[in-house]
Amino acid sequence: MSFAAFRSLKHGNYRLFFAGQGISLIGTWMQQLAMSWLVYRMTHSALLLGIVGFSGMIPSFLLAPFAGVLADRWNKRRVLVITQTLSMLQAFALAALILTKTVSIWHIVTLSIFLGCVNAFDIITRQAFVPDMLERKEDLGNAIALNSSLFNGARLIGPAFAGVLIALVGEGMCFLLNGISYLAVIVALLLMKIERSPARTDKEGLMSEIAQGFSYAFSFTPMKSILLLLALISFAGVPYQVLMPMFAGSILHGGPHTLGFLMAASGLGALAGTIFLASRKGALRLGMTTPVAGLVFGVGLMAFSYSHFLWLSLLLMSVTGFGIMVQMASSNMVLQHIVEDGKRGRVMSFFAMAFMGTAPFGSLLAGALAGRIGAPATLFLCGACCVLGSLAFSSRLPSLQEELAPIYVQKEII
Repeated sequence: MSFAAFRSLKHGNYRLFFAGQGISLIGTWMQQLAMSWLVYRMTHSALLLGIVGFSGMIPSFLLAPFAGVLADRWNKRRVLVITQTLSMLQAFALAALILTKTVSIWHIVTLSIFLGCVNAFDIITRQAFVPDMLERKEDLGNAIALNSSLFNGARLIGPAFAGVLIALVGEGMCFLLNGISYLAVIVALLLMKIERSPARTDKEGLMSEIAQGFSYAFSFTPMKSILLLLALISFAGVPYQVLMPMFAGSILHGGPHTLGFLMAASGLGALAGTIFLASRKGALRLGMTTPVAGLVFGVGLMAFSYSHFLWLSLLLMSVTGFGIMVQMASSNMVLQHIVEDGKRGRVMSFFAMAFMGTAPFGSLLAGALAGRIGAPATLFLCGACCVLGSLAFSSRLPSLQEELAPIYVQKEII
């Protein structure tokens, strides 16, 4: 792979972000796996796994429109320092409850809701902050792809490390280390030298700006289509993560280390997908990459759902990881290139609602459905929905490309 795949690291602010976020994300993935295994160990309930997943992600759906407006108004770096600090405190609180053996399900649900509220602002602001870290806007697509590779590199390391750590000393240490890891990204943000953007003079009421952002995003068919496909795949496909403890424990007859290996395999595939995107030269235009990735993800889920061999399950998890990350990252890259700067935060809020906001409903449904028809049948249906949605998007691709052509010319993408 050529140095061009890492060209965004030439920007000093982005290098700081990349290093700090890389450390923090390893801790985040350790906590995510530890949370799933803790709930499964305490309850052995697919429904409660779904409820905890729902409670952690539903705030992204409810708060995203407000967070998008505020991301367009406020100092983004300051917001990120606050959100990262609050996330650190949440991790320390969970670590204290687990290490003192006083944790119960209501603690987990309450603190998951709290973190979900923080993440609603953090995720959207972080997406909108990426252009501010770059002196050369033509490196935006590469920076988005590198962000995703960072996310998935941590996804490869964090779950595997957490699985071993849980087996040795229990879940509490994963939460403690995650809390400490937030210090890296907080320090990185404080060391950045960001030019202050001119204050907006066109501010209106909060609800009015939300309505403007909604009209802007959903009256333009290509943008709307990208968001709707992402929402479908997130609703139907992303909840596979909620069911992973069931597959690791009940179907593959393993323990926390098996869960860690499965999540790490998914991360390995996703990392390969983001490296594939980062290696592309120039801006990514809307093409077959997005729907084909969705198709790969759906087929991978369908095949994984009936695997009873660990080696085959790990291989298929790599396939699904590749598919979901390329689908999500390519959607993000296209949206970031075609959106107007003054509406970037609001469009990213709809991106967060599509990707993070619909997932909790899918998690809740998948948990309830798995309790009735079993985890394999549930996951097979989820994969089939992703396949059908991707095929429907592909059939409309020529007309979507035709509508996008004038914007590509205006922004000198072509």
